Amino acid sequence: MTEKEVILTAEGFQRLSEEIEYLSTIKREEVSERIKEAREFGDISENSEYNEAKNEQAKLEMRIGSLEQKLRNARVLSGAEIKTDAVGIGCKVHLEEAKHGDSFTYVVVGSAEADPANKKLSNESPVGKAIMGRKAGETVKVATPRGAAKYKIVSIRKG
Repeated sequence: MTEKEVILTAEGFQRLSEEIEYLSTIKREEVSERIKEAREFGDISENSEYNEAKNEQAKLEMRIGSLEQKLRNARVLSGAEIKTDAVGIGCKVHLEEAKHGDSFTYVVVGSAEADPANKKLSNESPVGKAIMGRKAGETVKVATPRGAAKYKIVSIRKG
């Protein structure tokens, strides 16, 4: 099975690398210490602290593995690859909602970096898909859970 390419900005690659480093060192040590302490409570077959710590260890290892897989399949965009003539990954896009006039500014990123709370919009999200490849001045229609919405692309800059 071919692995899906993960498109990252340089900032996103750095952030994922730092998270792996933290989880692989500090967090692993903390969980290991919790397991060690829980073993000291006695019989591990009925020890909820031990079971909880082991479950946390399993989740931690899964997260580390997932992040490492993303980095193995990563293609990091260089600044030269980010164009502003049309919306693409790495662009900062200013949108205006047609009905109410609300405006939003997002950086379009690959799904591995998506963080809407921090204005990082996935290229695979409904709005992201609708604006990809479009130019400033164009209006796009997007199906949302609340119904169709129209957004005008006001400007495109490098993110």
